[in-house]
Order: sequence, then structure tokens, then C-alpha cells
Amino acid sequence: MKALTVSEVKTHFSDILFQVKNGEKVKILYGKSKKPIAMIIPLEDTNTPRKIGVLDGIASFKEEGDGKISLEEFLGI
Repeated sequence: MKALTVSEVKTHFSDILFQVKNGEKVKILYGKSKKPIAMIIPLEDTNTPRKIGVLDGIASFKEEGDGKISLEEFLGI
């Protein structure tokens, strides 16, 4: 993983994005102490369909009544 100062990131931003696009992570260092404050990472594939029903057969719930609850019930007090 690369670690770059804010100044280096500003100067080489396009190159950094290209590297991130190819899977590399970049840590951003800030200030005179060069303290790590952020990281640029590749996005995960967001076009993958989400799995619905992960808890199917494991968990369930049953609604009783008309669905209305008091403020005390909602807050659990």
C-alpha cells in the first residue's frame, strides 16, 4: 500500500486514480507529522445483485395487532 502526503495526492491525482482502479490502496498522510487520515480504495462491484432473504429459515417475526405501538413500547421503557 502506498502512503502519500496531501501535496503528492494533489499533484498526482490522475495517476493515483489509475492505480486505485487497478486494485491498489493509497493512504493519505496529513500535516508535518504525516499522520494517516484517509485512504483511497477501489470500489467493490456494485452491479452484483444483492442476496435477499439471508435469514430465511433462521429468523422470523410475527406482527400482532394493528401495527400501532405507544411511544413507551417504541422506546422500550
